[in-house]
Amino acid sequence: RLSLRACSCTMAEGMTVEEPLDLIRLSIDERIFIKCRGDREIRGRLHAYDQHLNMVLSEVEEIAYVKEEVAGKDEPEIKAHRRGIEMMFVRGDSVTLVSPPLKTA
Repeated sequence: RLSLRACSCTMAEGMTVEEPLDLIRLSIDERIFIKCRGDREIRGRLHAYDQHLNMVLSEVEEIAYVKEEVAGKDEPEIKAHRRGIEMMFVRGDSVTLVSPPLKTA
């Protein structure tokens, strides 16, 4: 059983993170990075989310990594297939990692 210890962390802009979803809340209307099951990565602007990590993103770039067999080689090559999507709904049960944007000075 996972136990989360209550900890209050303050972000650079003075916003407090006390619960795991607070980090997501602070990323509303910001670009985020998401890793999903099935070797997919998504980058986009977060518009909405819920407690299940279902998310609505805009200005999305999706990268799907696909193994492709190559004649004459023992190992398959991994190719990145990219596509741009105007709006996307991401189902929370496919999400394995969410990273807020890096804040630069």
